[in-house]
Formats: sequence, structure tokens, C-alpha cells
Amino acid sequence: MRDRQNTTLCIFDPKSPRVSAFQLHEWIHETLRLQDPVIRMIQIDGPRRRVYINFVYKKRMRAILEYRHETGELTTVIVEEAEMGVRRIRIPNFPPEISGITLRGALSKFGDIKKITEELWSRSFRYPVSNGIRIGSIGLKQHIPSHLGIAEHRFLVSYEGQRSTCYALHITTTEATRS
Repeated sequence: MRDRQNTTLCIFDPKSPRVSAFQLHEWIHETLRLQDPVIRMIQIDGPRRRVYINFVYKKRMRAILEYRHETGELTTVIVEEAEMGVRRIRIPNFPPEISGITLRGALSKFGDIKKITEELWSRSFRYPVSNGIRIGSIGLKQHIPSHLGIAEHRFLVSYEGQRSTCYALHITTTEATRS
């Protein structure tokens, strides 16, 4: 999955009537007041009632607006930065002594945490207990580094589409002084 960079997402009420491409272009010009040179692409996802506006440079937009249909009906439109999507992250060797609240706190700066669970050994084993791997579902707003310091421990974090990072760049000052 590729990240949507420099992209704003306009979410129309899914129950609202469809809006033509021409009407959307006019609404973007009149309501969002965007000029031609800053827009690289406009992508319309009609069935989901979403419009993606990609910019030449980074532009942050966040608002709740209205769209007035030709019938006079008003539709709510949420305008926000397009996210990187919900990702399933994996953190191996996570000890039970570190609370889920601590883990949530460390991960929350990277996006909206949907769920964090403990992976269990299969029932085919004698003890179907936690295997030390935490699995999270996060709506990413920014990438998570491959190594993350949580409660004075260092953990590997992995997920599909993760950007490569250098292990050495994430060494903390206390780890560097011990070496």
C-alpha cells in the first residue's frame, strides 16, 4: 500500500446524492478556493462519496463544510488530510510487565489506535497463552520507526509498507554510553 502524500480527502455524506465531476470542480474552486497551479490531481471515488485532491506541495486542510445540491439539499463534507491507511503492526518479544496503556501511549503519536491484542499460542499446544507478540491495528498518520523505545526497552516494530530505517539511528543516549 502506498502512502497518499500531499493529499486532502473530502468525505461527503454517504447517503447524499451523487455530485457530478463538473459540480465538484466548481465546489473546490468556490468553497475551498484552490488555484490551478497548486493542484496536481483530483480523484473522485463516487460510490464511496470521496474526493482526493493531490497538491504539488504539502498543504494541510481540515474543516467541516457543506455542499448545496441543485435541489437545495445540504450535505456535510469532512475535509481532512488523507491518511496512510489502517495497518496491522507486529511487536515481538513484548514482556507482560509493560502495560497495554504504556504501549498505547508510545504508539498514539503515530496514529489512531484501533486495537492492540496479544498473540496466543495455538490450542494445539498445551498452553494456549500469550507468546510475547503484540498485534496492533493503527490508522497511521506517520510512519513508525522499525525500532522503538518503550519503557526503557527496545522493540522491533514491523508492518506492511513500513519505510526502512537504520537501527543505529534509533540508539538512545543511555544505550550509546553503555557501549
